[in-house]
Amino acid sequence: MTTTQAQAIVFDAPQTLSVQTLELKAFDDADLEVAVSHSGISTGTERLLWDGTMPPFPGLGYPLVPGYETVGTVVRAGPKAEVAVGSHVFIPGSYSFQGVRNIFGGAGSHLIVAHDRVVVVAPELGPKAVLLALAATCYHTVAMGGAKQPMVPPDLIVGHGVMGRLLARICLALGWPAPTVWETQPVRREGAEGYACIHPDEDTRKNYQAVYDVSGDGSILNNLIMRLAPGGEVVLAGFYKHDLSFAFAPAFMREATLRIAAQWKKHDLLAVTALVEQGRLSLDGLITHTMNPGQAQEAYKVAFGDPQCLKMMIDWRA
Repeated sequence: MTTTQAQAIVFDAPQTLSVQTLELKAFDDADLEVAVSHSGISTGTERLLWDGTMPPFPGLGYPLVPGYETVGTVVRAGPKAEVAVGSHVFIPGSYSFQGVRNIFGGAGSHLIVAHDRVVVVAPELGPKAVLLALAATCYHTVAMGGAKQPMVPPDLIVGHGVMGRLLARICLALGWPAPTVWETQPVRREGAEGYACIHPDEDTRKNYQAVYDVSGDGSILNNLIMRLAPGGEVVLAGFYKHDLSFAFAPAFMREATLRIAAQWKKHDLLAVTALVEQGRLSLDGLITHTMNPGQAQEAYKVAFGDPQCLKMMIDWRA
């Protein structure tokens, strides 16, 4: 049976959403149709799309379908597709929906995607597979796609949300020393496994070699630079909606390096998928809330406003 329409979450304007039935793109020979089981809500870039504070970039506009953390089952495969019907796949967004902007196009009940865009995942991973995008983002910060100069692994991570936890777990999975993690919210300091998570005021150390910020709070940049050892670096791994600035003299005295980690690449996604399949990287304990599409308005409110919510899922199976 050919699917020509699907439900999707649509941001009609900042802080205004609806669940609509939209036309799907034409199905090509190398395409897959995926029946979505779950999609995740990103508290980084998706939050900025939701509240209208996303810095301008090509393709940005409303109405839009958000989402780049999606998992489902292949129900149709074109003759040139190299992924079989019945495969469980992770989809990092799509251009499935007509009449809207697909930024990032993953929050829908069915998606039409090119076969080489998906990653086949073990069925037993279930909804936890939506976390692969964030895990790939974290991996990219320390691997930078195989850059010639090896990256310095973090000895301090700022923020203990999903990204901070995944970054710390990846450090341990790769055999690196356990980092220290900063978190200001008491409820989020819980759940550290194999590393210490403390309030910044409890930390007097000022010789960190590599500070990785995943908080997205640009106002703390000067404080992070002051905690560096000579020659240390600050890695900006969050997404910042305001221009960043820092005091020159402290950075000068430390000969500090400032590095920006951008979007993950396909090889980062494959690398973290392998770590998960090998049992070296756990995705447990990170999904805290699940709602259905009919509760989408409440889901976004909780995802962005409740500190106890690490990761909100939308369950499309009903």
